Amino acid sequence: MSDADLVKLYSGRILALTTDIPHLGRLPAPQGSARKRSPLCGSTVTADVVLRDGRVAEFAQDVKACALGQASAAILGRVVIGRSRAELEAAREALRAMLQGGPVPDAPFDGYEVLTPARDYKNRHASILLALEAACAACAAAEAATA
Repeated sequence: MSDADLVKLYSGRILALTTDIPHLGRLPAPQGSARKRSPLCGSTVTADVVLRDGRVAEFAQDVKACALGQASAAILGRVVIGRSRAELEAAREALRAMLQGGPVPDAPFDGYEVLTPARDYKNRHASILLALEAACAACAAAEAATA
């Protein structure tokens, strides 16, 4: 990766997100938790949720990821409260499609637009998807625990 590629990929907007990740930490009594890891880079995200009426009422995330994974977690953290598992799964698939050249996810997940420069770097896609994957899995675990 050239210096110009790095500058393009790690824009000021992306780096700013890494310093302001909402809901960092762990919940004291989550209904569901999930840890996801990118085998390529070793980034991990652990998500905890409490659901009320099928929607995320409480959320926390422990993020140990590269700048792109941190930026993705920041974007998710801003919009996750009030979302259903189905909405999060749709956002995950929309983000996956965006990384493969598709459109930016619909609002409220349109903040992922900042990560469009990562399309060309397939080795970074897994890290970008971690936060949504962990949140989806945590919701599934919460639903299973309360069923």
